[in-house]
Amino acid sequence: MSVRQQLVARAYLGGWKLVRRMPPRLADACFNLAADCWSRRGRGLPQLRKNLARVTEVNDALIRKAARSYARYWREAFQLPALASDPALHAKLESSARGLERLEASLDKGKGVVLVTTHSGNWDMAGVLLVHLKGTFSTVAERLKPEVLYEAFVDYREGLGFKVLPLTGADKPFGRLKATLNEGGIVCLLGERDLTRSGVEVQFFGETTRMPAGPAKLAIETGAALHPVHLSFTSDGWGIEVGEAISVSDLRTTVQHVADALAEGIARHPADWHMLQPLWLSDLDMQRYLEGLKE
Repeated sequence: MSVRQQLVARAYLGGWKLVRRMPPRLADACFNLAADCWSRRGRGLPQLRKNLARVTEVNDALIRKAARSYARYWREAFQLPALASDPALHAKLESSARGLERLEASLDKGKGVVLVTTHSGNWDMAGVLLVHLKGTFSTVAERLKPEVLYEAFVDYREGLGFKVLPLTGADKPFGRLKATLNEGGIVCLLGERDLTRSGVEVQFFGETTRMPAGPAKLAIETGAALHPVHLSFTSDGWGIEVGEAISVSDLRTTVQHVADALAEGIARHPADWHMLQPLWLSDLDMQRYLEGLKE
């Protein structure tokens, strides 16, 4: 474990211990101040600007808003273990959600549902709502380094009621996700960034990128409904919308439909899209990309 990895792990672990004990207004002010400082000269900003420039016109006001949105995600993540069972939170989340009748209609068919979303708003908060309404769901977690940090994130999400499967380092999760769907359950996956070597090339905001095949493949092989979920923040709450079911056909066409549906949600709330990593192929190291295709 490198020194930097140790420091990062300690920061996250300390956040879960300290932030939940802070008065909410103080925590909000501290995270907004940190976001404003980061928005001027923070690590990851050049890539965030490049990513958002594919979506909309970028200016300093948008970057400041995006930085505050990203900071809000982490503030809420550190606070959420102490809030997740609060009936008042559940009521607020449920009242702000849209499209839940679409989820119900698809579940009633008995073949399970795949929900696919983006790194937008607060996906953990949406998960808390889903656990409240449906008991649990299955999802996949990237194996972060160091291992203690990965384990902390798994513990965090399992503590919220999620069933978390590792993306790597154990049996591939696809079979267990299929089993969940075959039992009529729910699978939730982040769908705009490919973390494997099996992504499908799609057009996304007019440029080529690769997106995960998993959500579409699960729907194709199980007959489960495939729905996009659009996430955002409001001034005092959250935007959670289950979109219309995505048409499922062959793999490449279905993943493109997923890309189109996810782009619609991002375009509505670009500042709430927390994508700080290279996403489009033109931003990736081409040699590494080509090597990845051979693996």
